[in-house]
Amino acid sequence: MAAERDALPEGRYGRSADERADRKLKIVGAVLGAALLGFVGWAGVHYITSSEVTGQLIRSKTVSDTAVQAVVEVRKEKDAVAVCTLRSLGADGGEVARKDVTFDRREDHFSQLVEIRTTAHASATELEGCRPASRG
Repeated sequence: MAAERDALPEGRYGRSADERADRKLKIVGAVLGAALLGFVGWAGVHYITSSEVTGQLIRSKTVSDTAVQAVVEVRKEKDAVAVCTLRSLGADGGEVARKDVTFDRREDHFSQLVEIRTTAHASATELEGCRPASRG
């Protein structure tokens, strides 16, 4: 009988301090979660839209001891001019060629064959990156 008197009637005296603290934590967590989600969305859109020129090396082939052929895929705005840097490496890992290729085609997505002259036999070719051409 004494155990029944120790317990307060449920709902009669309002919420306990623990329940109020739990509710505040849930609200703060929801606000912080929404802010984080918004930031991640903004960063993703900014990253995609700010990249004016992108390129990808599709394939490369060593055609002789002094030449390499590479196929480069470029994505850019139609009226933009792109510059992509290609380099070839010898068997020892040293650079045997480097070439900046300018793409001024009036297309937004295309592939183009490029020939690179080398100083020695190339064992690998890589695309270092693409950027918009400087205006001026």
